[in-house]
Amino acid sequence: MKFDIITIFPEIIQSYLSVGVLGRAIHLKNVLSVDIWNPRDFTKNKHLKVDDTPYSGGAGMILQIEPIYNTLEEIIKLNPKTKKHIIFFKAGGKIFSQKKVSEYLEKFDHIIMICGRYEGIDYRVEEFLSNESLSIGEFVLTGGELPAMIVLDAISRYIPDVLGNTESLSEESHSIDNFLEYPQYSKPTKFVPANPNLVKNSPKEWVVPEILYSGNHKEIENWKKNNSNKN
Repeated sequence: MKFDIITIFPEIIQSYLSVGVLGRAIHLKNVLSVDIWNPRDFTKNKHLKVDDTPYSGGAGMILQIEPIYNTLEEIIKLNPKTKKHIIFFKAGGKIFSQKKVSEYLEKFDHIIMICGRYEGIDYRVEEFLSNESLSIGEFVLTGGELPAMIVLDAISRYIPDVLGNTESLSEESHSIDNFLEYPQYSKPTKFVPANPNLVKNSPKEWVVPEILYSGNHKEIENWKKNNSNKN
């Protein structure tokens, strides 16, 4: 899967991709391709300006269509044969979900994401250049970089060899409709906090359910099923 991200703040994306699972996949395993594009590199003015005031007035500045168009044109020129899907992030877009992840993996091999900033982007970007307007929730952010990283992360986990243990994907929350994964515990089996009521009323000892370390695999599986949340 190839990803291209258009943003005037590439350092935000670069820092996220420099560490962790995605960082290893990009730099060591070479199973994930991510390119970050700055529209300032595709402007035609000496000051590298990419924003201007909106017509009809209003507060703030909006990103102009020309540098976005020029950037996208270059990406498409370099990747003429990929099955592309161009996403534009906005607060009122379709809500991103696990179902979307499956859809993208099935239909496309190239995801292009356009990140807005300031008061937004010239509407012609959404109208003529993007295939879908997307949101990660019913709230407003200062830019599209966080949504882009969330979409990248969610999709990349299903690309072969990105995760070390692919079995973990089969029992994840939202992998099945209305399924939320069972609670998970690790060592020690008994934890005695110095102040058990640090946050809320709780017992003096915080223990792992005994069934989970009983060795009875059938009963453990039953416990997992009974403690998964299916709405």
